[in-house]
Amino acid sequence: MIYTILGKIVKIGEDFIVLDIGKISFKIFCSENTLKKCEIGKEKKFFVFLYKREDALNLYGFLNEKELELFEILESISGIGPKAALSLSVFGSLENLKKALEKEDFYRKIKGVGRKKIQKIILEITGKIKEISLKKKEREKDEVIEALVSLGFSKKMAREALNEVPSHIRNPEERIKEALKILGKKRGL
Repeated sequence: MIYTILGKIVKIGEDFIVLDIGKISFKIFCSENTLKKCEIGKEKKFFVFLYKREDALNLYGFLNEKELELFEILESISGIGPKAALSLSVFGSLENLKKALEKEDFYRKIKGVGRKKIQKIILEITGKIKEISLKKKEREKDEVIEALVSLGFSKKMAREALNEVPSHIRNPEERIKEALKILGKKRGL
């Protein structure tokens, strides 16, 4: 799968650029914000998403990975097409998008997105934010356990100590320190 394309901008259209990479040029659909940062004759790197339909293959381009990631999440929501996802991806993160969507009359500013679709998007991204947050916490917990195991403690001891660490301590390094204190007390150190 194509992830990035580096080339010279040879044309800027209403909602796309044409990027020349030598013997081939790509038409890449971009948000209005991205188009404003493009200049004919300049070399740019685009993070791209290849959208496949039965009648077309389209590339959607972004100048940073955050917008691409948000586009991919939005595009996966039923009823949200790539054009609407492209318009909404300029917010860069789910949290920023949710804040903007919750403002009154926001939906009037985005082409192809009505009030009902905005409500659906808010529901979907609220779930996605929670899902991403849980995955991040699990990843951090696994990292802390692995750090304790690398110091010679069993996984069981590491988990037990980690469960005793106060929940307000969120920084992984601080959680390791607290877990070590708990493990030290258990071993009588």
